[in-house]
Amino acid sequence: MKIFFDLDGTLIDSKQRLYHLFQYLVPASILSFDEYWKYKRNKIGHKEILLTRFDYSEAAVTDFEQEWMRKIELEEWLSFDQPFKGVTEYLIALQQQHLLFLVTARQSEEVAKKQIQQYGWKEIFEKIFVTEQKNEKHELIKQTLQVTNKDWMIGDTGKDIQTGKLLGMKTAAVLSGFLSKEKLTEYQPDIIVENVINLDFITN
Repeated sequence: MKIFFDLDGTLIDSKQRLYHLFQYLVPASILSFDEYWKYKRNKIGHKEILLTRFDYSEAAVTDFEQEWMRKIELEEWLSFDQPFKGVTEYLIALQQQHLLFLVTARQSEEVAKKQIQQYGWKEIFEKIFVTEQKNEKHELIKQTLQVTNKDWMIGDTGKDIQTGKLLGMKTAAVLSGFLSKEKLTEYQPDIIVENVINLDFITN
């Protein structure tokens, strides 16, 4: 069985990175970590936050978005990332029975692979797919592999669930990332769990 994992919010906790970068780029923000993520988990994006909470102009929002993309994968911000507790052990055990793949919408393949190497995960995955913001996840997978309805796509966003469905795979949504259970339910994944280490059923 092939199992495809998203990265941010699924295998690693990147919430601190996003929150601290937002605070840096919006000096007027006094949003707490929980306030910021309440917005995000309810699919309220930066544009809406900036327009309604901080009275940004459309031009200022565009400047923010461009600066966000330039900085979000720099080492100083990536240093906030941490693998979720127990994920490394879980992946190692799962690798003994299944073929594991990583698929991420990161901009830089080089930076993504460097981070994976730092976590000691490079040898765990058969292949690492990085969209580089140029391709869709399902396109990268389809161009390289054949998948079946016994394979799984696991992620924390609606896009991840849509990716799995487009390829005819089973889908699992995790609540450890960017969306609430209510919002993830809208995409009708086969299962919703707290985090990846709760996915013991796929080894049965």
